[in-house]
Amino acid sequence: MTVDLLRVKAERIAKGLSQEQVAEALGWKDRARYAKRENGLVSFGADELIKVAETFGYSKDQIGIFFTDNVPKMEQM
Repeated sequence: MTVDLLRVKAERIAKGLSQEQVAEALGWKDRARYAKRENGLVSFGADELIKVAETFGYSKDQIGIFFTDNVPKMEQM
């Protein structure tokens, strides 16, 4: 499974949060550290993704919404 970065961004926007606000919620001094993760330049760590989910109002048990299965169609049949 991989992190669905489009879903992460869509959830952030839907919650009305800026990258800077999410970065602050994670305890980071500027938005660049978060932006690099949301844009796929750096991978989210497990703890970071849990904190992001919680910032968006989800529990750690609901973190699965931020993952996508990359199984080729032939393997799904």
